[in-house]
Amino acid sequence: MLSEQSLALIATEVAKYPAEQKRSAVMGALRIAQVEKGWVSPEVMAEVAVILDMPPVAVQEVATFYNMYDLKLVGKHKITVCTNLPCALSGGVDAAEYIQKKLNIGFNETTADGMFTLKEGECMGACGDAPVLLHNNHTMCSFMSTAKIDELLQELAK
Repeated sequence: MLSEQSLALIATEVAKYPAEQKRSAVMGALRIAQVEKGWVSPEVMAEVAVILDMPPVAVQEVATFYNMYDLKLVGKHKITVCTNLPCALSGGVDAAEYIQKKLNIGFNETTADGMFTLKEGECMGACGDAPVLLHNNHTMCSFMSTAKIDELLQELAK
């Protein structure tokens, strides 16, 4: 199911730990699998469990605990808005409401064209840069005014 490239990347993650602790690579393995597949399906979790010699339920516990793993297919551009208290007080909630109106979707929804999914996130460790957004779990966007949000959405829609 996973490509040879992803399997090689997972092997690199596993090599970071002692052989008897290879299950410690579960978060990295899930991240790699999600980048390839776009989400973490039950089949992907089962494959990661086999690779790491873990019970499937243990992989599922990790995937369902952390909100960076998508348990259903998301849009091409997943935007996560931090609404934790420091960001909320500095415009995070306003930014989220603006995006909801702009895209005509709520949290955990995807636009009809499959381009955007909006998620609510917890602390991203950039409280001083609020409001902050995370694009596809990898790109942090700081000081997101409505103008900057418009610019980002326009660029991503291309």
